[in-house]
Amino acid sequence: MQTAVAAARTILTSLHDVMASRSNAQTKLNTVVEVIGESLNSEVCSIYLLREGMLELFATRGLAQEAVHVTRMAIGEGLVGTIAGNVDTLNLAEATAHPDFSYRPETGEEKFHSFAGVPIVRRERAVGVLCVQHVDPRRYEEVEIEALQTVAMVLSELIANADLVDEDGAWGLSPSHTGVERLSGLTLVKGLASGVAVFHQPRIPIEHTMADDTEAERQRVYLAFDKMREQIERMAAQAEFGVGGEQEEVLETYKMFAYDEGWSRRINEAIDSGLTAEAAIERVQQRTRMRMRQIDDPLLADRMHDLEDLSNRLLRTVSGQLGTAATTGLRQDAILIARNLGPAELLEYDKRRLKGVILEEGSLTAHVVIVARAMGVPVLGRVRGLRGLVREGDLLLLDGDEGAATVRPTPALVEAFEARFARSREKQLVYAALRDVEPRTLDGTRINVLMNAGLRDDVPMLNLTGADGIGLYRTEFQFLVSATLPARERQTRLYREVLDAAGSRPVVFRTVDIGGDKALPYLRHDDGDGEENPAMGWRALRVGLARGGLMKAQARALLEAAAGRTLNVMFPMVSEPWEFDAAKAVFEHQLEYLRKRKRMLPEAIRYGAMLEVPALAEVLDILAPKLSFLSIGTNDLTQFLFAADRANPKLAERYDWLSPSILRFLRRVVKSVEGYNVDVTVCGEMGGRRLEALALMGLGIRRLSITPVAVGPLKELIRKVHLGELSAAVEGWLISPPPDMRAALAEWASGRGIDLD
Repeated sequence: MQTAVAAARTILTSLHDVMASRSNAQTKLNTVVEVIGESLNSEVCSIYLLREGMLELFATRGLAQEAVHVTRMAIGEGLVGTIAGNVDTLNLAEATAHPDFSYRPETGEEKFHSFAGVPIVRRERAVGVLCVQHVDPRRYEEVEIEALQTVAMVLSELIANADLVDEDGAWGLSPSHTGVERLSGLTLVKGLASGVAVFHQPRIPIEHTMADDTEAERQRVYLAFDKMREQIERMAAQAEFGVGGEQEEVLETYKMFAYDEGWSRRINEAIDSGLTAEAAIERVQQRTRMRMRQIDDPLLADRMHDLEDLSNRLLRTVSGQLGTAATTGLRQDAILIARNLGPAELLEYDKRRLKGVILEEGSLTAHVVIVARAMGVPVLGRVRGLRGLVREGDLLLLDGDEGAATVRPTPALVEAFEARFARSREKQLVYAALRDVEPRTLDGTRINVLMNAGLRDDVPMLNLTGADGIGLYRTEFQFLVSATLPARERQTRLYREVLDAAGSRPVVFRTVDIGGDKALPYLRHDDGDGEENPAMGWRALRVGLARGGLMKAQARALLEAAAGRTLNVMFPMVSEPWEFDAAKAVFEHQLEYLRKRKRMLPEAIRYGAMLEVPALAEVLDILAPKLSFLSIGTNDLTQFLFAADRANPKLAERYDWLSPSILRFLRRVVKSVEGYNVDVTVCGEMGGRRLEALALMGLGIRRLSITPVAVGPLKELIRKVHLGELSAAVEGWLISPPPDMRAALAEWASGRGIDLD
């Protein structure tokens, strides 16, 4: 079997004359299906095109000619409709076995078993389908599929030039989408913002797909690569976040992709098949998009988005169309619209004008989210059909707190949003006034309000919020945004800077919690590959103890950074006491190593454990004497108690944090460590919600570690609570639970003038 490059080049060479002929479009399509069928030795080759919202059979070799312009399928209907709907490839040995198979008797296709089809894509939308069929049941070879995909690109040019498809209907704004629209998505960075819609970049139309001079096209790509890399080096040098920050590490990863030889090799192979430079880049980009849909690992998918970002940049460079909304400049307050966005591209925007970002894709682990958070820009992701619902210049109200946005709002909606914005600012002023006020209840009990952090840019929030310290510093963030395993010296520098910024306030460093949904592309996890339940699998302390070098390096870095100070170190996902003992032994061994070399040591080391695994609650009498503190991680604990994956949207709202089962469990944990000198902290989303925080205080929790934005509201809440009354009420409810614990607690709070908004 010839290579994919050779197979595609054989077909494109034959198609070159077809495209150059003076024949009409229908005649050209009839010839195209014959050329492809003969080249791939396939008994059937058919082309379906999008007309009036339906996929219509336009040309075929092997099926009944009477079916041409008669057989029509809706998007999502049958195998052809499925390919167009998913913008993805199908390759089947037995077509009838596929659940979406739809038999059309007029085509005479009943004798054909094998089926393969690829979408004909234009401007990221399927405008048709190219498919082949064969009598014998067999899957088509990879080289044949790649040849079909390359040919489909050439067909998109022919189809567009001949005006054969309804392009506006394929991807344009529907005439019905001119009024108010409410968009829902996933909150990636919280906040409120308003501004006009600005599209990050117009798509670069591929006007010519077939190359006349392969070497000339190759030189154009080489020059474009050089220019693109210069741009990225310049951006990295001009980044405003200082030396050594996480954002710098994001850009280093980005640069790694820009210099990736495999990517440039694939583009060269596409040029060898007969494509122009622009078409070759787009061809490789299409393959990347299709493969991204098959990636279950969210972190790897995000890294693929970085590669897509670079592809767009390279395409603009090679075509000479370098302008984006960033380079032309934002003229007024703007909400940026994009399918996805790379971190480097976000850095190009004027922060004074950029008020928010809305993405069709995006995820919480994406590099662009880290940069956006540092810039203070709210981001909404996973908004399906975004670019079909929004027009350039539309007014947008972005509600990052609620995970929604309003397009083309009425004056009444704008007024209500502005009023909410004003109330939000007023509340922030109230909370800011509490920055230096101790959070004490009405009956004088001091509640410690700490904050969670994980980025260097989170630490200044200590002073802005007046938090008592950092109750959870997630050290894995430095690992997640790095292109390679962070060196011990780099870890030491980060930890020392965090301690310096915190001053006299405590910082609890959680040792690296990787694995599960936080996989590192540069660290192989062979033992954990393919886990059905990764949250309960090879992660956190289990990985740290198995990979001794990783934990030893982090232990030394923390010990050196805390020289002359108190080090608070916490081990995640401890299931049994021996795991805590083993982790502590790693630190003690490194401490002895530093002592022998007469290095400056921490004044004191306080060791703690995270209680996330319910089994640990049964052995706290064994573990408590060894602990300085115990932190309850309510996010993981809840999903383990209920056997409910917190990432599953069907289960996200099913189980309540104020369920008697959870509250009784937490109360038992608090009782178990009474009499020991152990600080108990709840760190997690539960402690940052006002109603849930009331329940936790009623259970005896006196330390809460929460997201920085929740510190002010929680301080304000604490000062309205009479803890004696609250504790008595919660104790009574635990003995005899009301039908609705949440409603009972809300009624109690309302009766005492406590606002729960």
